[in-house]
Formats: sequence, C-alpha cells, structure tokens
Amino acid sequence: MTGNTPEITKGVAFGVAAYTLWGCFPLFFALFEGVPAYEVLIHRIIWSSVFLAVVITVLRRWLPVRIAIAHPRKLWRVLACAVLIATNWGVYIYAVETRHVLQASLGYFLTPLVNVALGMLVLREQMARLQGWAVGLAGVGILVQLALLGSVPWISLVLAVSFGTYGLLRKQVELDGLSGLFVETLLLLPVGLLALSWLNVEGASHFIVDRRATLLLVASGIVTALPLLAFAGAARRLRLSTVGFLMYINPTLQFFIALFIFGEPLSHAQLASFALIWTALALYSWSSWRSRPMAVPVART
Repeated sequence: MTGNTPEITKGVAFGVAAYTLWGCFPLFFALFEGVPAYEVLIHRIIWSSVFLAVVITVLRRWLPVRIAIAHPRKLWRVLACAVLIATNWGVYIYAVETRHVLQASLGYFLTPLVNVALGMLVLREQMARLQGWAVGLAGVGILVQLALLGSVPWISLVLAVSFGTYGLLRKQVELDGLSGLFVETLLLLPVGLLALSWLNVEGASHFIVDRRATLLLVASGIVTALPLLAFAGAARRLRLSTVGFLMYINPTLQFFIALFIFGEPLSHAQLASFALIWTALALYSWSSWRSRPMAVPVART
C-alpha cells in the first residue's frame, strides 16, 4: 500500500460495509419463519446464480467465467468449494432459524484460527509461537463447552471448519471472488433446480404459494451478493492484515444480535469458552500485526 489515503478510506468503508452486512445476516434469515432451512438454501443458490449473472453482465466480467467453464477438468476444486460454501450456508441458516446464533458467532470467531491450523497441517506453513498458543487456547475453549455443557458445539465447528477449508481451497482457484462465487453457484444450480422441482411435486414449496416468503427467497440472492461486492472493493484497496482485523465486525455483531435482539441465553460455560477464544484471537492478531510487512517509503515529488 503506497499511502493513497482516499483509496484506503474507500477500502475501509467497503470493508466495514461488507462485514456489517454479513454480521446482520441473522436479522434477515430470521424473517424466514416457517420456511425450512433447506428450502432457503435451495433458493439462495438459485437466486444468487441469477443475480450474480446480472452483475457479471453489467461489469463485463464473463471472460474469467468462460475460461473456467472451458476447462472442466480443473473445476474439481471449484466444485469442492461449492459443496463447502453450501454446507456453510445451510448450517448457518439452520443456526438462525433454531436460535443458535451465539454458536454461529463462535464459529466465525474460530475461523481465523482454523485457517492458521489448516495452513500448518495442509500447507506445512510455519506457525509463529503466539499463533500456536492461540490455536491451543481455542481448542481449550471448545473443550470447556464439552466438559461443562456435555455437548460439542457442532454448529460452531462445522461453520469454522467448512469456511476455513473453503478459504484454503479458494486460494488455489484462479478466479476472483465474484467470478468464483458465480461458478460455484452455477455448479450447484442443477441440484438446486432439481430440489425445487421435488418440493413443488411434494407440495412442500413456499415459493409463489406464500407471497412474503417468495419475495424473501428471491431477495436472498441479492443479499448474498451485495457484501461480496463490497468485500471485493475492500480487498483491492487494503492490506490483507487490515481486512483480517475488519472481519471481527461480523461475529461481534452476531454475538450482540443473539444476546440483545434474539435473547439467547449465555451460560457461564459459553462465556468462559468465548473468553478463551477472544484471548486466542488477541494473541493471533498481535502476532499478525508484529509480522506484517512494513510499508516501503514512497518519494513524493
């Protein structure tokens, strides 16, 4: 980053907008009362594909999409990303509908630490000592819930591992965020259409039958794409470390929405688990900040 203040300011604004929108997702998906999570997921895939196709057409970004589709043998990583993101979406929608937003928040707090662990285990990356302590503390936080509550926070773990693994595979795909998500939803589209047809045959579909549900289901595609576009604007203008710090806006908003809007109970065991993971994130953030590349001074004329 060369110190272009207007561009940095725009990047921060885009980043805050993206993570704020993602953080407010529980408020949107809570509106689908009476619509099963799997049906919401089906329509999220379908209408995301439609809306992203419109956006790509407007931005004239079809070239990378055509190149990707022209090489089907190279699409297996994209297909794996598609399955992982669909799993993440489905579990997240289920978490909101069943009022387990605190668990969802915990999952997204865990995600950066899962990324570190996957980088070490899969990519053989070197882990800084503080990052090692951070991953260890996060593990203790999960064990606290297991020991004191007698249950594994599976929603948190599935969200963290699915999104962390998605990020790992996504780095190996030569597609930008917008084109990549479109190709992913495109690969899932036939399954979504088949599932929608099955719901219609069984008379279990809320689409068209319920006007309010229909509007919300169509809107799910737009709601999915908008924060992605804002994030792309941030990623082009900011250092990765800056984007990394902004990402905490998302689970923090979800945490407060769960507590103060949905009224989810926060047990002492959950609070202890969150405290350990917040401490782990503080260590991780400090380690990342210390190891950040220093900006190269630019001569001004």
